[in-house]
Amino acid sequence: MLVSVLLAAATLRLCLLARVQPLCRNHTVRTGKVFHISQQIQGDQLYFSSTRAHLIKHPCKKNIALYLGRQIFFTRDDFKSSLLPLSIPASMKVGTPEVTSAHIADSVLLLVVNQKIYIYDYEANSWNASIGIEHPVSHVSGDNCCYSGHPFCVDISNSVFAYLHGDQISQTNVYFSNTQGYRFQKFAYERQAELVGSLGGIFYFHSLSQVGVLLIDQGKARFGYSEHPLNSSFGLPFDYNGTLDILITPGQKGILIFWFEKSLLVSRNSGQLVYPVHVKEGPNTLYSSISEANITIHSVAANEYELAVLTQENNLYYCSLGILSSSLIKFAGQNLWSQEAALMFTDVGRVEILTPLPDSVFPAFDFQKCPVNIQAVLMDPQLQVDVCKAELLQGEFDNKMYTIDMNSKLELTALMIPRPGMSLVPLVMVSNPHSLGLQAIIYEGGYTYDGNTKHRLNISLRQQHHWGRADPNFTSSIKRPTGSTITLDIANKEISCVDLKPLTALISVGCDQEKKIVIQNEISACHKGILDPVGLQDNYSYVIEKEAYDPNFQGQKASEDLVVDYQYQKLGCPHLVYYNTPWKPVVELWREGKFQEVIKAEFVLLEVHGLFTYTYSLTAQTALCRAQPQNWTTIMENPGNKGPFAWNRENYVSCHDPDNDAPLRWPNVPYQILGGPTANKVIFDQRNGIYVFYVSIVDPYYSYCHLETTFSVYVYGAFPLSIIPATVTIIPLMVAMLLSVWLAYAVPKLLHTEKGLRFKGFWIHPCRRCRKACACFRGRCRVHQGSPAWS
Repeated sequence: MLVSVLLAAATLRLCLLARVQPLCRNHTVRTGKVFHISQQIQGDQLYFSSTRAHLIKHPCKKNIALYLGRQIFFTRDDFKSSLLPLSIPASMKVGTPEVTSAHIADSVLLLVVNQKIYIYDYEANSWNASIGIEHPVSHVSGDNCCYSGHPFCVDISNSVFAYLHGDQISQTNVYFSNTQGYRFQKFAYERQAELVGSLGGIFYFHSLSQVGVLLIDQGKARFGYSEHPLNSSFGLPFDYNGTLDILITPGQKGILIFWFEKSLLVSRNSGQLVYPVHVKEGPNTLYSSISEANITIHSVAANEYELAVLTQENNLYYCSLGILSSSLIKFAGQNLWSQEAALMFTDVGRVEILTPLPDSVFPAFDFQKCPVNIQAVLMDPQLQVDVCKAELLQGEFDNKMYTIDMNSKLELTALMIPRPGMSLVPLVMVSNPHSLGLQAIIYEGGYTYDGNTKHRLNISLRQQHHWGRADPNFTSSIKRPTGSTITLDIANKEISCVDLKPLTALISVGCDQEKKIVIQNEISACHKGILDPVGLQDNYSYVIEKEAYDPNFQGQKASEDLVVDYQYQKLGCPHLVYYNTPWKPVVELWREGKFQEVIKAEFVLLEVHGLFTYTYSLTAQTALCRAQPQNWTTIMENPGNKGPFAWNRENYVSCHDPDNDAPLRWPNVPYQILGGPTANKVIFDQRNGIYVFYVSIVDPYYSYCHLETTFSVYVYGAFPLSIIPATVTIIPLMVAMLLSVWLAYAVPKLLHTEKGLRFKGFWIHPCRRCRKACACFRGRCRVHQGSPAWS
């Protein structure tokens, strides 16, 4: 009995200690003020238009952040030093230095000041005004990709929208930049003139590969999207009370946070479904929304996995941003709130309340920080939070980026270990199911040393088109590169699993940069001794006759011969081709230095110096074209194509495509596409020499990459063309042949006439005399040869 009383007393004491234990302990950052050296603010001091403080953290460079309040502070060391308020040089002539929106785009800071956009390059410490914006704007929106230097990732960080919030959507001017905001151009949204309502924002949802426009009309809001299949309808409408700030969480997972003083909404699929966040106060009290809980939001912060809310009632709320919805949980109260306070996450499970403190002597502000350890707070018995059921969730793909090219697939694996006696429900989700499909298999993969079961997951990812399980009206266009995020989480995970974050990877459904094409060269001119590799490397050059090339690639003769320096380092030894044999290059696909396959897709050739002494074995008619095929002339005449080598997968249209309605007007023109369904080949004219070809894969369904290269061939076996014109020799030869035939017919017939007999008799007497003379001559010769025997 005594033991029970002691245990109860100890438990009560621990509970009381937990109640009085503060959420965080304040400390003040004060640096650079030992010596009375006063720094002065240069230029116009900026301030934020809202009465609520905002704090923007760079998702990739964790030490970079921007505080927006009555003063604006920009830090590169996570507010670990005193700072002067941010100011803009007076030379920029901004007028009223009021900031209405801000965005950190990679290494630059974008600020909307007095309805214009200004750029602060904090690495170069320079200011610039954006170019191309001709109308007032109030907001900018963008995102940052932290995975790699892949072009897909770079494009995410470079993309920025600028717009005027609240303007009528049908008449508003929206601007887009792919240069981090340095240069903008007007953005044309399809069917914009038909839309009704005001503009609540425009965003590039890279997790869905869609541009989303928020439309506000009569207290309701909904998203419209730019690309198939979502452009045919809108997202579900939701209540729009006040002016909602929209926060795109890092990581390209499609999670959006909408918040105002009396409203907090969340979307986990880029705005298609938006619903209020529930609030949990105590073990038995659950409110369906912020307004029902009667709390007033002051500041909101979010990272890839968590959400924190600071209220004017001096309370801190927290929830996880897993795959499934969760409720805000209320932490014990403390004197945390002030008008200048702002929230930010410093790490997973670490949130900090930041408050600027003015100095009566120095213009630089100090900062009061109050760090909160979420995991420690959740251990408070009053919160009655269940223990995390999982011990381990691990995968090598976490926080990595992968590429799935057309007709490719990706295999991922993960390991999951529950606590003893617990069962877990893994959940795998892609943010863009219209483009990326998945299949997951889970199985038991052994035991740990303490007897826990290991569960392994195999995840297969392919383009949704190639799974064959989705309706065509559901999938996005296969010709368009897209992106998606894959997330592996535990569906029944408790909020106490703070350190057990979901596993996330970014998938680019697009060009695999490791791919390249190589032309097979088994028999080269050097191998057969026709060309010397040493000579080719020693500044080798050759001459192209003016009759054989056109520098404008139009098949017209040039005015002078062309001397070409052979680039052996790039081209190697030329492939050997006999001129009188139809020929087609063998194109190989290589990836990371390894052979993959021989490409059967359609490709095109063009001699880079304008040589036109070759043609093709098929015509449009013999290639069975339904429509007029493209050729190099039509490609070059198109004003949208830049340069002579502009034929690629993006502008190629097959003449066998049933949707191609170009009439077949010239069926006898050469068919200039090789590979694919035809047996087309190249036929060289009677000319020996080197040809340097540019080759491009134009089949839009083979790869998202612009697979192209240059290679050389040496054509041999052609006899030199005759200097004498053919007519000069053929006509006399034909006349001689006809004359011989006529004589063979006419002479025998003429000999039987009277004239023929006289003619014959005239020649008989000379012939007889000739015979006698010849016989006499032969007899003397015999006598002369036999005289020694007689003597």
